Amino acid sequence: MHYNTGYQAEAMPLLSRFVEQFKGAEAVVVPSSSCVAMMRDHYPKMALAIGRVELIAEVDALLPKVFEFSEFLTKRLGLEDVGAYYPHRVTYHASCHGLRNLVLGDGPMRLLKAVRGIDLVELQGLEQCCGFGGTFAVKNADVSSAMLAEKTTAVLNTKAEACTACDNSCLMHIQGALHRQRTGVKTVHLAEILAGDEGALR
Repeated sequence: MHYNTGYQAEAMPLLSRFVEQFKGAEAVVVPSSSCVAMMRDHYPKMALAIGRVELIAEVDALLPKVFEFSEFLTKRLGLEDVGAYYPHRVTYHASCHGLRNLVLGDGPMRLLKAVRGIDLVELQGLEQCCGFGGTFAVKNADVSSAMLAEKTTAVLNTKAEACTACDNSCLMHIQGALHRQRTGVKTVHLAEILAGDEGALR
């Protein structure tokens, strides 16, 4: 968030730290489509701006090993059924970065459809932004709130017990509105559903 909200100088050390921490990894799996999109879109430019030849090479070598969570399961491992059990009514929100930047396609939905016991309900306006967008929600609060209202209305219309997505920032934004309205509807990350073996809705 530092880099794409104007704090580019402050973001540079974070790039170096990320590379140092993960350059030896076989795969880096990230439960956030917006984070992976930021890395793929901006890390090469950041490395060039820093100007260290070694860092540029390390970024080029590391980025192909960085995966969003559902992308890792479906595209790298070729999995859809992970043996999960989640007996709840659930709807899925497609976050903007996963949909448009990473082009996750129907991967998350295929994973959800394979979950035992789940009652998966399609969300109207599935591809519409929830209105968060990081500092967009602060700088354009009225627009963000209007977009969020449309999204939460769509969620409530599904009668789902939970709304899931691949990005915690979207889930945080949606959960805030659902909580303030005392709807009782929860937000859960896709990974939490796929880890389910007893069906507890936390």
